[in-house]
Amino acid sequence: MAFGYAWDMSVPVILLHAFPYSPAMWKEQLWVVQGHPVLVPDILGFESLESAAAHVLVEMDNRGWEKAVFVGLSMGGYVIFRLWNLEPERFAGLVLADTRATSDTPEQKAARAQMALRIRQEGTGFLPEALLPGHLGGTTRTRNPALVEQVRQTLLAVDPDKTIASLKGLAERPDSVPLLPDIAIPALILVGEEDTLTPPADARQMAVQIPDSRMLIIPQAGHLANLENPKAFNTALLGFLWEIDH
Repeated sequence: MAFGYAWDMSVPVILLHAFPYSPAMWKEQLWVVQGHPVLVPDILGFESLESAAAHVLVEMDNRGWEKAVFVGLSMGGYVIFRLWNLEPERFAGLVLADTRATSDTPEQKAARAQMALRIRQEGTGFLPEALLPGHLGGTTRTRNPALVEQVRQTLLAVDPDKTIASLKGLAERPDSVPLLPDIAIPALILVGEEDTLTPPADARQMAVQIPDSRMLIIPQAGHLANLENPKAFNTALLGFLWEIDH
């Protein structure tokens, strides 16, 4: 399901969440997008990212939105590339956060397949141990035990079948690097300085190749930068949306 808010006629904003989380991960960003029609769709559980993108487009059509600013973190960023591949005319701008344009390596694909097998065999109890070290930066793990516990509980509660389906979609996603030079709209690239999964080097690769882009590093944050340093993330997002509206 998706939940939405609408205030005035500013450009709509669509927030696309990370794997294996839910739209609830954007709670700290909802105040930033007040004044915009907002869509926060659930994109977990699709066996292809094209299917997830098509779902988002249907949600847009149901609201009568021609264009939107798309904000995607990690898996959400991968879905943005599929959306651009399908209907680039629907973009007013985009924000790529803690994500990358390249496809999975054979080793990464094998790791996703192994994770899916473990979920089938064991359930989701091992996910915090497997994912927390990569999803949260060292600063968060050391200084913010409340957030660590919040993310831990979220991972324990994920739907096993939807998580397995998304692992397949992530592993089979195509290389989106060829799309980058043709992204002819304003783009903001955000990355946590402590992100080890999609590190600043990946963000720089995208920033160099997307013509109208700017890149900001979020301090004291890892892969879930919007949760780990919401103040810095929100300031960047707010400034970008102001530019789009004006």
